[in-house]
Amino acid sequence: MVVGVNGVGKTTTIGKLASQFKKQGLKVVLGAADTFRAAAIDQLQVWADRVDVPMVRQNMGSDPASVAFDTIKSAVNQNADVVIIDTAGRLHNKVNLMNELTKVKRVMQKVVDDAPHDVLLVLDGSTGQNAFEQAKQFTAATEVTSLAVTKLDGTAKGGVVIGISDQFQIPVKYIGVGEGIDDLQVFNKFEFVDSFFK
Repeated sequence: MVVGVNGVGKTTTIGKLASQFKKQGLKVVLGAADTFRAAAIDQLQVWADRVDVPMVRQNMGSDPASVAFDTIKSAVNQNADVVIIDTAGRLHNKVNLMNELTKVKRVMQKVVDDAPHDVLLVLDGSTGQNAFEQAKQFTAATEVTSLAVTKLDGTAKGGVVIGISDQFQIPVKYIGVGEGIDDLQVFNKFEFVDSFFK
């Protein structure tokens, strides 16, 4: 399950992840549970088509938990290896929207007991201290298990990542270094720290 506020690059990260998993020979299914923003479903469809993986979708305004449920069910029926659920870019201070993420997680567990196996919080590497507050709110709502930090291709080095990883004890799994389909890297802590001193 992929979570984070609007504009951090969640959908793009999902597309890149789907591409990586497919290259590893895994069968991937995407779920468009961001039914809140008009273009979100179409944006994810573009990535599903580009990577050539199936996507489960409903109409805009549908219950996101229902989409997540259908996606997991469909993936089980297709013998899929990996399911990636997109969620709406929640404003982290909206309690009801955060509760919705908790509901999405609960509904997934009706199909697969211990789902989701990973709750990936996507943070924009250039947002600085605001990323702390986002991490705090999202970890409270969904028990985030890993981080992806995007937009590290510019001048921002994403130093806040170290603090968040330390304070919340959540590992950084991926970093986004560009817009291309292959511009998502598995995080290497040694290279990352070295980049501060070059």
